[in-house]
Amino acid sequence: MPRDLYGPDHEAFRETVRAFLAKEVAPHHERWERDGVVDREVWCSAGRQGLLGLAVDEEYGGGGTDDFRYSAVLIEEFARAGASGLALSLHNDIVGPYLTRLATEEQKRRWLPGFVSGDIVTAVAMTEPGAGSDLQGIRTTATDRGDHYLLNGSKTFISNGILADLVVVVARTTPEGGSAGQSLLVVERGTDGFERGRNLAKIGQKAQDTAELFFNDVRVPKENLLGEENRAFTYLMGNLAQERLAIAVGAAAAAEEILDVTTRYVKEREAFGRPLAGLQHVRFEIAEMATEAAVTRTFLDRCVAEHNQGRLDAVHASMAKWWATELQKRVVDRCLQLHGGYGYMSEYRVARAFLDGRIQTIYGGTTEIMKEIIGRSLLG
Repeated sequence: MPRDLYGPDHEAFRETVRAFLAKEVAPHHERWERDGVVDREVWCSAGRQGLLGLAVDEEYGGGGTDDFRYSAVLIEEFARAGASGLALSLHNDIVGPYLTRLATEEQKRRWLPGFVSGDIVTAVAMTEPGAGSDLQGIRTTATDRGDHYLLNGSKTFISNGILADLVVVVARTTPEGGSAGQSLLVVERGTDGFERGRNLAKIGQKAQDTAELFFNDVRVPKENLLGEENRAFTYLMGNLAQERLAIAVGAAAAAEEILDVTTRYVKEREAFGRPLAGLQHVRFEIAEMATEAAVTRTFLDRCVAEHNQGRLDAVHASMAKWWATELQKRVVDRCLQLHGGYGYMSEYRVARAFLDGRIQTIYGGTTEIMKEIIGRSLLG
């Protein structure tokens, strides 16, 4: 069925994204995977093409639109290209809202122009060695020292951790406050005591730098407090619906793309003297996956439209996230099977998709956490 989510302006933007991917990303991605990090310059190239800061006000150089459909187009095209290295959605859709909604005017003028141009790459540091989905378990502390906070602790699995110039850190500012005692502090590159650990070796998304971060008596000026003190948990919860929707949009697009790749493959690949597509089992597999993908796409398009109207709640965002990412995992696994031995070869797209996509059901809240959120809403 034709999609009615996007208009002509969104499709024109899609062509811009595709051209950028073809010129600036595709020729280099294999090397980036070997290096474990993308070239710093590609962020500036993305800025010049207007792919950064879509929701940032025009006075700071941004796109000046709160229409999430532009972000959805960007996410879809990156997923279809298998371009996992350049984490633009993290920058735009996860870190961006904290800066646009919470930053003071002085902070906006200090950070947003670079955010939009690509001169400032951002990350958000929540996860710790002992605290993942359970944010109440965060142990990193920020002690009030008058005109600054003294930040101590460590974070892990931080996407953009190596390249980031500006990191939004979740820290405990009131020890006895539980989730109500956490704040958001912005730590900038070069700050004394802020150190990066190793670029973590992952099974997939190898071009996307993912690092450990360490904070040893880091003096964070009060001017770098983002929002109000002790309100981080509220801010984090408020942005999770968009984060989970963004992951879901990418998951659905990745599933659709690998299904298209596999559909072409089974038409061309022969077994027992005829194309694989001539086997009833293969046709049934393709039919089932295509139907699941179509149903998922319809739901996600509705979720994007609801989010654009400010009506997407945490429950439906959780539904979208767990269903779409589990669909991606299931589709890619079945498509790999249909490729036979070639599916296990790393030069084949389906093998890379199998490894790159496995994290989708984990980050942004695991499938189990998503089901718990949904279940609690229904059963109390």
